[in-house]
Amino acid sequence: MFISNAYAQTAAGSDPTGGFLGMLPLVLMFVVMYFVMIRPQMKRQKEHRALVEALSKGDEVITNSGILGKISKVGEVYLTVEIANGVEVQLQRSAVLQVLPKGTVTK
Repeated sequence: MFISNAYAQTAAGSDPTGGFLGMLPLVLMFVVMYFVMIRPQMKRQKEHRALVEALSKGDEVITNSGILGKISKVGEVYLTVEIANGVEVQLQRSAVLQVLPKGTVTK
């Protein structure tokens, strides 16, 4: 009595390009995100991996924690870095941030 009847409506004509044009902004956003964020990060990871693999005894390095030292032993996963005369610490290879020019670390 107080509720009106609900009748089905006829289907409206659909636009054949409506689905593609609706997805276009989402696709464009993903492409922009790839070139602005994902691709540069992958490039930095590749460079860091090459740096870590090229480490050798005698290289002067700086670690992620800011420790400067000279590599005294190189292993598969770990490095031994001499940070002062007679003071050595053992670090993971991936903890190396940068290889410094020879003669940078003075004791």
